[in-house]
Amino acid sequence: MSDIALKGKSPYKYLFLTLILILVDQAIKLWMYYDVLPNHYGEIDLIPDFFKLHYVENKGMAFGMELGGEYGKLILTTFRLAAMVGICWYLVHLAQRNAHSGLLWSIAAVLGGAIGNVIDSTFYGVFLNNAPIGVSTPWFHGQVIDMFYAYGLDGQYPDWIPFIGGDFNTTPIFNFADACIFCGVVSILIFQQKFFEFDQAQRLAEVKDENETQEEANSIETQTETLEETLETEEKLNDEINEEVNEIVAEDQQFRLTEEPTKDISAENSEVETKN
Repeated sequence: MSDIALKGKSPYKYLFLTLILILVDQAIKLWMYYDVLPNHYGEIDLIPDFFKLHYVENKGMAFGMELGGEYGKLILTTFRLAAMVGICWYLVHLAQRNAHSGLLWSIAAVLGGAIGNVIDSTFYGVFLNNAPIGVSTPWFHGQVIDMFYAYGLDGQYPDWIPFIGGDFNTTPIFNFADACIFCGVVSILIFQQKFFEFDQAQRLAEVKDENETQEEANSIETQTETLEETLETEEKLNDEINEEVNEIVAEDQQFRLTEEPTKDISAENSEVETKN
């Protein structure tokens, strides 16, 4: 049996990475809210003229994108909750199927980022009071806190650059959860061939093991049938022997019943003649 298909992986170490990423994401966001925003005017320059922490509340999706409409935020939060549950189930399912570890780590990162932003959308409107004005309820309307800003990339790019060339562009501000999702998805795209080849090998190993198991089951079934036939033959033979023995015993008894009276009469006649 192949070592690959012996058993699935435990999902707990991958879910532990997810938990660590969630804690890091929330720690950065709360630090930005409680310290950087009031004490540093919401900004800390990390790399002068290029990269800084810049506090922004994002009521939409990753990298500042937004789903419009009166119920846009509620729909987005509901979708995030459903995606979080789906990704978690898929991670456990793949681990049980012994999928490639790289794929599992990548999905764990995506899951951590998804849950990190779900926490913001679900609870920040209540506990941080950052829900937009006019919403029906602060629950599920919280704004996601973003902070990473590579402002040195802002500017007008040459026309030959696809999508962004020719216009002035502002670099999206993102958070740690967005980075987890982005890195997880990119790693899956880059190494998908390796993940796919491993999955193919895993499936072939599983098929091989199933065939070997089936062959063993068939062999056991054949041996059982042979044993049953042998026992049945022996039972029939024993019955035939018993019948023959019974017939012999019956004939012997019949013979004895027939011969013994004859012997007694002959003996009496001999005694009479002797007396005479």
